[in-house]
Amino acid sequence: EVQLMESGGGMVQPGGSLRLSCAASGFTFSDYHMTWLRQSPGKGPEWVVTIDQYGDKTAYADTVKGRFTISRDNAKNTLSLQMNNLQPEDTALYYCARGGRNTLTKRREWGQGTQVTVSS
Repeated sequence: EVQLMESGGGMVQPGGSLRLSCAASGFTFSDYHMTWLRQSPGKGPEWVVTIDQYGDKTAYADTVKGRFTISRDNAKNTLSLQMNNLQPEDTALYYCARGGRNTLTKRREWGQGTQVTVSS
């Protein structure tokens, strides 16, 4: 079965950094675009970034562009999200998701999430 397991979340101060990881199994990882999504209390899910199958092309939400970097290692079936200069508005549950931006409406394609809290 398809499994996506996020890790690396935690609490940091504004301006701090975190690196999230996602371990994928149960499917041919290199065949799929992959995406990071996030959701804050009282808000709907938000698309953050997508990477293509090869790791050659990326697309970022304007809110994180220049601060976040997505990458993948197809040999290890892992997806990563380096988050720098974190701000309180980045506080959310972060999900690794199979597919491109349209995975936003496909909850069954997401992992269980990892919490990121940015607070002073």
